[in-house]
Amino acid sequence: MTSHTSPSLADALAAGTVVLDGGMSNQLESAGHDLSDELWSARLLAERPEAVTEAHLAYYLAGASVAITSSYQATFEGFGKRGIGREEAARLLGLSVELARDAARKAQGAGVPRPLWVAASVGPYGAMLADGSEYRGRYGMSVDELERFHRPRMEVLAAAAPDVLALETVPDADEAAALLRAVRGLGVPAWLSYTVEGLRTRAGQPLEEAFGLAADADEVIAVGVNCCAPEDVRGAVEIAARVTGKPVVVYPNSGEAWDARARAWRGRTTFGAEQVKAWREAGARLIGGCCRVGPQAITGIAGALAA
Repeated sequence: MTSHTSPSLADALAAGTVVLDGGMSNQLESAGHDLSDELWSARLLAERPEAVTEAHLAYYLAGASVAITSSYQATFEGFGKRGIGREEAARLLGLSVELARDAARKAQGAGVPRPLWVAASVGPYGAMLADGSEYRGRYGMSVDELERFHRPRMEVLAAAAPDVLALETVPDADEAAALLRAVRGLGVPAWLSYTVEGLRTRAGQPLEEAFGLAADADEVIAVGVNCCAPEDVRGAVEIAARVTGKPVVVYPNSGEAWDARARAWRGRTTFGAEQVKAWREAGARLIGGCCRVGPQAITGIAGALAA
């Protein structure tokens, strides 16, 4: 279950395709938890940790082999705004990894036979602002400033010994450059995943350039995209595979659109299990879903990839 007793995630990706989990927030909401809060699912680390374990467990039982922790929006700054000091914030960050490990133990106790891995989520700077700026990037900060923001949290997450750090929903190549610096020397591999629109980052940089930053980073075991429209995946996968030669990670949204004013999802889902085979042919090796993609969809992906 940990990298000590089973193949590393990098080895598994070299050997074939691995199924990722789906959206943490929609799984928690469908279980009745209110996430209308700036800390989002990170709030439950403090208030209802067992709910987080249950959400991870649902995905492992649905067919996922990798669970992404509920630390996306968990930052020292974000917790600080809520009066939670650094020591307690560090404990909660570490707890996010422990809860996912606990879910993996429970899944294996329930008869899941395959290796299970834990990815510690490192969300972008914009996630801490909780104003949607992770879908724009361009925060007006230097790469050095962004590295200083990310590194302390990444050190704490790495110390909790996840199998991989998920540097995810990155809107801007500048922020990716900061994350790639911050991950050096932590002793934990990482994947780098942009949120994109068409063949550009949300901040407007061409994906060739954005993925190119990770091509020579030894720590990075996969690159790709998440939290984007399913329609934008195929082209991004082809570019990521070509530019880096690394396995590609993809976990798009359901295809519905977020209405920020109403704080609700609109439209219909365009995500189907049949798409994942085309993504795999293009180079995707780590495949799951992001917002509004639940356990049922993950079971569909696992089935499609196994067929």
